[in-house]
Amino acid sequence: MEINWEELKLKAIEAMKNAYAPYSHFPVGAAALVDDGRIVSGCNVENASYGLGLCAECGLVSNLNMTGGGKLVAFYCVDGNNNVLMPCGRCRQLLFEFSQPGMLLQTVSGIKTIEEVLPDAFGPRDLETGFGNDKRG
Repeated sequence: MEINWEELKLKAIEAMKNAYAPYSHFPVGAAALVDDGRIVSGCNVENASYGLGLCAECGLVSNLNMTGGGKLVAFYCVDGNNNVLMPCGRCRQLLFEFSQPGMLLQTVSGIKTIEEVLPDAFGPRDLETGFGNDKRG
C-alpha cells in the first residue's frame, strides 16, 4: 500500500485546526492511514480538570473504531505550527494496540516503525498467553 505522507500531514493539520486547547494553547492534530485505505484523524480536547484532557491520538483511535475498525498502517502528528510532533509514551502504547506490525510513523528524526518508537511493547498478544489463559489450576 502506497503511503501519501503529504496527504496525511494535511489531514493532521486539518484536524489540529479543530483542537480544543484553551488551557495549554498547544493544539495537536493526528492522521493515520488504515489498512483498508481510509484516513482517520483526531485532535486534542482539553478539560478544565487537566488530567481529563484527550490527546489527538485518542480521538484518532476513537474515529478508527467508530468508522469500521481496522489496523493503522502509517501515522502523522502535527503541532499548532504544522511541525511534526512525536506521540508521547502513552499515545505510542495506544497506537501500538491498533497498528499493524511495522506501522510507520513520521517522527522528528524521520520515518520509523512502531516497534522502533516503542520497543518491547506490551500488547494484545501478550494477554493471549498471559495468566488469564493459564490452565494449571
